[in-house]
Amino acid sequence: MRAGNQATAGELLELVRSGRATTRGALQQATGLSRATVGQRLDRLFRAGWLREGAGGPVDSPLGGRPSITLEFDDAHAVVLAADLDTRHGRAAVLTLTGEILAEQSGLLVIDEGPEAVLGELGRWFADLLVKAGKPAESVCGIGLAVPGPVDRDTGRVVQPPIMPGWDGYDIRGRLGRAFAQHTGTTPGVPVLVDNDANLMAYGEQRTGYPDCSAFALVKVSTGIGAGMVVGGTIYRGIDGGAGDIGHIRVGAEALCRCGSYGCLAAVASGGAVARRLAESGVPAASGSDVRDLLTSGHPEAMALAREAGRQVGDVLATVVTLLNPGVLMIAGDLAGTPFLTGVRELLYQRALPRSTAHLDVVTSRLGERAGLVGAGAQVVEYLYAPERVEERLAVLGV
Repeated sequence: MRAGNQATAGELLELVRSGRATTRGALQQATGLSRATVGQRLDRLFRAGWLREGAGGPVDSPLGGRPSITLEFDDAHAVVLAADLDTRHGRAAVLTLTGEILAEQSGLLVIDEGPEAVLGELGRWFADLLVKAGKPAESVCGIGLAVPGPVDRDTGRVVQPPIMPGWDGYDIRGRLGRAFAQHTGTTPGVPVLVDNDANLMAYGEQRTGYPDCSAFALVKVSTGIGAGMVVGGTIYRGIDGGAGDIGHIRVGAEALCRCGSYGCLAAVASGGAVARRLAESGVPAASGSDVRDLLTSGHPEAMALAREAGRQVGDVLATVVTLLNPGVLMIAGDLAGTPFLTGVRELLYQRALPRSTAHLDVVTSRLGERAGLVGAGAQVVEYLYAPERVEERLAVLGV
């Protein structure tokens, strides 16, 4: 926060949104701005429709007087679209700026059909969802997309994704933006943000369930295996989006992975690997979601294989936990049930140093299949309402 007359309208909005200063007086104290300057900068935010006045707060002065009027971020002035893609399934939603889901849809979307077809269909889903939510297309301020592969954050393009054939380097932002515009009859230009699914699941879960956890890790075990990490409230991506790709750690097995290498963790312990072993024994299963259905029904062979897969993942997570020292380790995805979690705990606590696990909570997902949607929506909001971007957007609006 810049002091004196350097504090911007965007920085005032950040103070209100975070709850650190929610009255005019508190904003003056936090920034050192004069009453008049605070009023001028708040007026821009009111004219944009981004702020509203709430109920009166407690009286600031010990001498009494009228209660201060509180300021609130107005989450009704726009909506966010979010989608979460798995290898054979997609989920999309319309969300408020504070993360409430207004309308939701899920169904078959096969990654192998390629980005042109999949993103075109997502554009149609978004148009239908806006009608269902009763929101005009013009109210959409941004779109967030979670994909099952490593993403270069600067370009929004996936980089050598093992389970997304045909997507490497593809302009996802441009295609999804055009598809949205085509199906809603609007002009292209809505911001589109793309990130790895495990990253966005971790972000959604940490923000909603564990906001005080400064080192949070989530492992998604579905058709593949990936991890997302939130450190200090920010997604940790590494230098080019490759952080958390634990499914391709070598574990000494001879199984061929979809990445082309032998012995990857995903080749022996993912939902896809468990599905292959079940199919080899005559049980119909082709993907992580099929394994999830078998686990839900209590299928004994699926449960035994899931527990063994959990032990293999737990062995790798012992190293992850020793390196990151998280407060929460969350298991999510198709295999995230009791058998798999039991296996993870068996090997994790056996192999990791006691100091690394002394204050560790190993849990399962709270948001379930909505975690990626919530994280994608939250990332869009944080991007669009960051102080520097607020100034740019206010200038475009002419306020």
